[in-house]
Amino acid sequence: MIIGQVINSVWCTRKEDSLTGMKLLIVKLLDSQNHDNSRNIVAVDLIGAGIGERVLITQGSSARKSLGSDEAPIDSIIIGIIDENAEL
Repeated sequence: MIIGQVINSVWCTRKEDSLTGMKLLIVKLLDSQNHDNSRNIVAVDLIGAGIGERVLITQGSSARKSLGSDEAPIDSIIIGIIDENAEL
C-alpha cells in the first residue's frame, strides 16, 4: 500500500466504458515521513475521498481485483481514508 494526499479531481468527457461511474482523483504520493515525494498519480476513488485528505492506495492487479474486474484499465485505487489525527 502507498500513502498519498488527494490534490485534485480529473474530469473526463469521454473515457473507456468500463470506467463509467468511477471518480478519478489526482493523488500526491508521500514518503514515510509524510513529505511530498514529487510524484502524482491518478487513482480511482470508490470510497468518497475528498481534496486534502490523506489516503491509502493499492496498485496493479490488487487494484483491479478490489473492483472485481480484471478487465478494467485501472492501475491505482484508493482503498482507505487516513484519519486526520493518525500518526504515520
